[in-house]
Amino acid sequence: MTTLLVSQPNFADHQTPPGHAERAERIAAVEEALGRSRFDKLLRRNAVSADLTLAELVHGGSYLARLRQARPAEGIGQIDADTFISSRSMDVAATGLGGALAALDAVLLGEADNAFCAIRPPGHHAEIEAPMGFCLINTAAIVAREAQRKYGAERVAIVDFDVHHGNGTQDIFKTDPTVFYASSHQMPLYPGTGAPSETGVGNIVNVPLDAQSDGAAMREAYMGRIIPALIDFSPDLLLLSSGFDAHQRDPLSQLNWQSADFSWLTGKLMDVAERHCGNRIVSLLEGGYDLKGLAGGVSHHVAMLMDGAVGRLED
Repeated sequence: MTTLLVSQPNFADHQTPPGHAERAERIAAVEEALGRSRFDKLLRRNAVSADLTLAELVHGGSYLARLRQARPAEGIGQIDADTFISSRSMDVAATGLGGALAALDAVLLGEADNAFCAIRPPGHHAEIEAPMGFCLINTAAIVAREAQRKYGAERVAIVDFDVHHGNGTQDIFKTDPTVFYASSHQMPLYPGTGAPSETGVGNIVNVPLDAQSDGAAMREAYMGRIIPALIDFSPDLLLLSSGFDAHQRDPLSQLNWQSADFSWLTGKLMDVAERHCGNRIVSLLEGGYDLKGLAGGVSHHVAMLMDGAVGRLED
């Protein structure tokens, strides 16, 4: 199995206020974890900037103009209570998108079987018309649309295991049967969406998890609901909104996943990808706000993507 790691060289240029959970140190922690010898076999590539007008594939026509208007000439501007934009944030978002699209190209052209993108800011809360929840553009949604536009993918699946529901991704695809979206998430928790009754046109599967639940509840959710629905959809491409904030260490949630739970889940999703879409997986970093928990979850996730086994890793 060949796994591509896409890194983002300008990740620190998206500035958030001191003490903000979504901070540049997150990517530094991921890069340190994936710099260990266990990951020497990774194919590595730095992201280059993409054309941000591709955001119009999923966002409204005035969306980018609103972001540019909110962007300050210097320092940090505020979009909502949790979401900030600094003078270089649009450049960072463009580079994150470029990295995700490079991963898509590599996987669909056969250069790599799968890919993990260590990028920021996250994207899955960004709705058709509204940036929110630390998110500026919905990178995963743009990648799904580009897979359809550029490569003719007929059925794209997005599985979101961030602890927060991806309201933005659901908003974008809720009336589109060609894109499947499934989410496991703590409920109640921000942003308050993701009830099981939210099914779109039959293409949305939401499985809320109770606070303090652990990996056993996650396994039940995936084996009982999400994996069967994903198999029924039979995707051409599997995208992962890979948040690691369900980790027991995370300060923004109350789930009790261990790092090894992310490897189990990754392996089950790889089984589906092997059966239905030639192993084609593109994984995009979303949340994860405790640096040790984030590094542990990412390490287990990427190790499984590489060779279907974790080996000896610290939790």
